[in-house]
Amino acid sequence: MKDLNGFLSRVAQAIGAEWVDTREDTLKRYGEHTLPAKPRRPDAVVFPENTEQVRTIVLAANEFGVKLYPISTGNNIGLGSRAPAHEGQVVLDLGYRMNKILEVNEQTCYAELQPGVSFQMLHDELQRRGDKLMLSATSGPPHGGVLGNAMDRGAGYGPYFDHFGMLCGMEVVLGNGDVIRTGDGSLDTDNLLNWHVSKFSFGPALDGLFAQSNYGIVTRVGVWLLPRPPVAKSFHFVFPDDDDIEQIIELCRPLKLSNFVPSLFRIANDLYAMGPEDRNTEYSASNKNSYSETARKNLQRRHGLGAWQVSGMFYGASDAIIEPMLQRVRAHFERSGKARYISHEEALGIPALNIAIDSMSGRPSAQELGMLQWRPGGGNSWFLPGTPMVGKQALELDHLGRSIYAKYGMDYIVMHVASARFARGLHVLVWNKDDADENQRANACYEELSVEFAKRGVGVGRAPVDYHEQHMNLLMPSLRKVFSDLKKALDPNEVISPGKYGINIKE
Repeated sequence: MKDLNGFLSRVAQAIGAEWVDTREDTLKRYGEHTLPAKPRRPDAVVFPENTEQVRTIVLAANEFGVKLYPISTGNNIGLGSRAPAHEGQVVLDLGYRMNKILEVNEQTCYAELQPGVSFQMLHDELQRRGDKLMLSATSGPPHGGVLGNAMDRGAGYGPYFDHFGMLCGMEVVLGNGDVIRTGDGSLDTDNLLNWHVSKFSFGPALDGLFAQSNYGIVTRVGVWLLPRPPVAKSFHFVFPDDDDIEQIIELCRPLKLSNFVPSLFRIANDLYAMGPEDRNTEYSASNKNSYSETARKNLQRRHGLGAWQVSGMFYGASDAIIEPMLQRVRAHFERSGKARYISHEEALGIPALNIAIDSMSGRPSAQELGMLQWRPGGGNSWFLPGTPMVGKQALELDHLGRSIYAKYGMDYIVMHVASARFARGLHVLVWNKDDADENQRANACYEELSVEFAKRGVGVGRAPVDYHEQHMNLLMPSLRKVFSDLKKALDPNEVISPGKYGINIKE
């Protein structure tokens, strides 16, 4: 039986009444998001200061039958923001007070962080220390949380792009109130010499259980950092036609399989690249159709770019060392007969390409968020499937995505982030959230994309909260049962984010 008042009273005694917020304007703000569904108002918002307070809150939630929804900074725009998975949950805002950089180790190159540390905060601290170390930045909100992004398996673009893979050593409050540490932090001692340098200790490695799950609350983590290279220079190629994606994938794959190019490739279509600096000039109350082919070509000419923009980066000790690598990659792409080369120096003056330079250089930037205003009204969600690095398959999936977007009158906005064998597709849906019909069409578009890509053996890497159950139901039943059994073992009363990632205890 849920006893919200009893829970809030117990928590107020433990952490201070000023850190328990039930004001209507706060609840309204925390319930807002950019997805097609209505806002999801929480019952309260609480602001712990440390791991022990988080544990106290979790134990109280178990006792009083309250459901918690932990967030770090709550800036996963297009994936759910701060809004809980269901109305009536209590948002546990870990980012407001638990926002300390606990350590920066310049010898073994890691930082120990609390959940509220944003990409901008960590970048600024590393700069203050002399810019010796480089974080892996997303091209999303600079105030997004490093820990929260990694636990949702977000990624960057440079050599340390795998944000979850670059975590080492977690502190976790389980749903039953137990506190554990992973890696060599699991030793029963206060001398945790190897906690953030040794990922695997004796016994099963549990870290992966807490990525994209609702089994526990990560309150502290180590993240590996890259020594800042003396020189970093980007390269860019523009391709004129939509179907060039087949050739682009074939060109990128060998350069990544050999790791000749250490960054990932950003392969952005015209609207993804130019949308942050432009707007849908065709959109009006009487015209809510997909952006026309004529308008797209005019947009490309206006920006001096093409149907696809391919960006990568080299790092080295000097310009002289990097120059031969630039010449080699240029010759490789220009053999296609379609690629037009844009140098690092020229790209610095092109906003669409400057975004790529910032992200690959470890500099947080808000520039890319401009695309969320491509249409008015603030509606935004992300469909994040992938493709093998095989040109023919990438082209088939591109045709599929374009056709579904067109069916629902959406503007096709996509970037592929390509590694050696796989490219993650960042398919952006932008629509007028103030228009009921557009909300319906955006929702239907997302659902059809999910189903049709899954039919072709393509799942998603991340998903907006509203679609977690749909994606979970696409997985094999035996695996879903394992997820449910783990939930029952680690969070038997389902106090942590029930419904998030589609994970529940099945009776």
